Amino acid sequence: MVRTVAPHLIGRRIVSAEFTSRHVTPGDRAKLSKRLKDAVVQSVSRRGKFILLKLDSGVFTVHLGMTGKLLVSQNDMKARTPHTYGIFVLDQGVLLYDDPRQFGKIEWGSVRADRLGPEPLEIGLEEFVKRLKKHKSRIKPLLLNQKFLAGVGNIYADESLFSAGIHPLANASRLSPARAAALHQSIREVLAFAIRQGGSSISDYVDAEGNRGYFQIHHKVYGREGEPCAACGTPIRKIIVGQRGTHYCPRCQRR
Repeated sequence: MVRTVAPHLIGRRIVSAEFTSRHVTPGDRAKLSKRLKDAVVQSVSRRGKFILLKLDSGVFTVHLGMTGKLLVSQNDMKARTPHTYGIFVLDQGVLLYDDPRQFGKIEWGSVRADRLGPEPLEIGLEEFVKRLKKHKSRIKPLLLNQKFLAGVGNIYADESLFSAGIHPLANASRLSPARAAALHQSIREVLAFAIRQGGSSISDYVDAEGNRGYFQIHHKVYGREGEPCAACGTPIRKIIVGQRGTHYCPRCQRR
């Protein structure tokens, strides 16, 4: 998302901003609109699952939730939908925030993003293993804990665990150094490949230009319950771990 939206935003001036959802933009929406008016976008970056837009007047963050989208358009009236809850009129074009379920957030400042754990694409192996040893919880919920690692979601946790051959219910603190190293490498490889593929479009996700991702065609376990494992042919199982649907191969992934 950041890679596709940044070229359309950097250097642009926000002529006006309008917000219409108390869920997506809690608090004083008029005050937020006033803060953004005439601000110039200096950079667009990512921290975990947060999109940070640095302005000449401060920072505001966007979290897409489950169904949120940031879409660039030359004409807001053509691109708007009944679920458009944020409209940023720029000096060139329009940025729209669309979110059918309204689980996302648009907020001034970066307080929530600042509380996140290290980035999975940046953390070194030694630090990763050290953090694992501190947690006696199951590995799957730990990977989804944004204070442990920032940005690993349900799809990528499942795919990384499969790639590393680790059962989602394995105890994090008991993983051997070799298995911890395999997981560290798998997370980095899975995320990097998924980014190159534009993400996973299994329901609503598209990038800022409306393009779907293609990583879903490479899923080894996620969403493949009952289908044969690509490695051994054993049917993929689905269980609930930490209130999240979790997919794994009972033969390839050991505790």
